[in-house]
Amino acid sequence: MEYEAVIGLEVHVQIRTRSKMFCACANQFGGEPNSRICPVCLGYPGVMPVMNREAIRKTVVAGLMCGCGIADYSKFDRKSYYYPDMPKNYQISQYDLPLCSGGRIAIGGVGFSGEPLPEREIGLTRIHLEEDVAKSMHEGRHSVIDFNRAGVPLLEIVSEPDMHTPDQAYAYLTGLKQIMQYAEIGDCDMEKGQMRCDVNVSLRLRGETRLGTKIEIKNLNSFRAVHRSLEYEIERQAEALDSGQALHQETRRWDDAGGRTTLMRSKEQAHDYRYFPEPDLMPLQLDAQWKQEIADALPEAPADRRRRFAGDYRITEYDAAVLTQERGLADFYESAAAGGGNPKLIANWTITELLRELNERSLQIGACPCRPEHLGELVAIIEDGTISSKIAKTVLAEMLDSGQPPKAIVEAKGLKQMSNTEELEKIALATIGENPKPVAQYREGTGKALQFLVGQIMKKTRGQANPKLAVELLKKHLD
Repeated sequence: MEYEAVIGLEVHVQIRTRSKMFCACANQFGGEPNSRICPVCLGYPGVMPVMNREAIRKTVVAGLMCGCGIADYSKFDRKSYYYPDMPKNYQISQYDLPLCSGGRIAIGGVGFSGEPLPEREIGLTRIHLEEDVAKSMHEGRHSVIDFNRAGVPLLEIVSEPDMHTPDQAYAYLTGLKQIMQYAEIGDCDMEKGQMRCDVNVSLRLRGETRLGTKIEIKNLNSFRAVHRSLEYEIERQAEALDSGQALHQETRRWDDAGGRTTLMRSKEQAHDYRYFPEPDLMPLQLDAQWKQEIADALPEAPADRRRRFAGDYRITEYDAAVLTQERGLADFYESAAAGGGNPKLIANWTITELLRELNERSLQIGACPCRPEHLGELVAIIEDGTISSKIAKTVLAEMLDSGQPPKAIVEAKGLKQMSNTEELEKIALATIGENPKPVAQYREGTGKALQFLVGQIMKKTRGQANPKLAVELLKKHLD
């Protein structure tokens, strides 16, 4: 039968702040287990939480970047449940009055497979602020708990069930991560647990509006795992429905090594968290002027920047999507293109050569030794014929090693392209005389023979001959 998947995501993002949500303990990843804790983190009797203003500001930033409505009045609630990683046996969270409601995430650009993805928007239900729990680790038959993470400010971002394919879910996560990083809300490193995701997926007959039985998937440690788990689970549910099996609401665990989901627990009814207003914290009243100041300081959204790059610089949607994946890379490209060089060629060199060189050096764009204007200068001297594209790769590597501008490297190393017609013509004639067999092959119609002869000229000139001029001179005498 023809089924449609209905997908919703619940994403948690740790907010980057100096201190935790309700105490002065350092908000830093790592450290000796249980070294960044205090009586407030551990929920000792009599302690009083104090709100982190910066965490509240960044929550408002996140909401505005996602097009949410920002509450004038909000409050924190106690969410009661018992689990070893919850020191107080309740979590300070938000329930009926979250800071951010509604909103949307624009998706499009490049899908998981690298193919273009149509533009569309995924709705958000809410974004609320809460404290993170401790980290449980399992060693053999024992479990241990590190409370360093307990109390870290955490955003919970709940989407509407607006996604229907694994590619859309992947693009949504990519877009959400970009927003969080562009606005400097968090680092979103999934390996460090700074961004975590749970998936809800159900199937229904195409054309129906009623939702099917919702299955939750946990233990997803990468965007790739989210994509793979959805592919598997959609197929599993479709096979079950086709064979007449009834699906039941349950939580399943993703086994990344085995490439499948397994049952964790069934959900017969909703858990009663016994929410009630946090008695140790006053409600929040957000000043209109403060909210306006935050709105005025917002950075350009990634989706807007992607569309602007494609329009202003006349580059492909694919190139614009790659260049705006990270704010640092987008800033680098825009600075390089600001010099007035060919923006398409600068985009090509940024995506192919610069990123390849940085990857080989295990460097992020923020630590790039090459200045953006130097890359623009490199492209300019390729275009004006000072150096060839082949020599330019050597120059770029030297730029990354030394930090020197390209013109200085070309001058110091004598890499200037040979474009003297008279001098190059002598070399072309000598090459023709030394290679009678390729010359005969070319005259018989073998096009590859010409490339061989050009290669011989490049070899004689140590790669400095102008290849376009070399082709013209060879054809002049061969034809």
